[in-house]
Amino acid sequence: MSEKPLTIHIAAKEAGISIETIRYYQRIGLIEKPEKPLSGYRVYSEDLIARLLFIQRAKELGFSLTEISTLLALGDGNCAEIKELATHKLAIVNNKLHDLQAIANTLENLIQACEFNSSHQGCPIITAILKR
Repeated sequence: MSEKPLTIHIAAKEAGISIETIRYYQRIGLIEKPEKPLSGYRVYSEDLIARLLFIQRAKELGFSLTEISTLLALGDGNCAEIKELATHKLAIVNNKLHDLQAIANTLENLIQACEFNSSHQGCPIITAILKR
């Protein structure tokens, strides 16, 4: 059974990303562009698919492409440095969670103010937004 060569179309499909994303990753240096043979299409390796999947999973964890580049450069043997990067990322995520909880609390209070606004002389939400 002969398998199809891993063209950019197949690589994109296996990694669950678009062809343009692969090209963008090539332009910014996250992945290498395979040599183009005289006979036609570039052929991508299984290792490249694994790298693309790594990039996607790291993005899902909130890492930026710059941070992912650092993770890839550090490799598997630099756990202390990677832990430091992940700890910093966790602190950022926790700060965002705190900010989002404050927004949620404010919205809940404004919604409740609307429910108890018997005078109907103005919306407390609009009034609060205008005061900012």
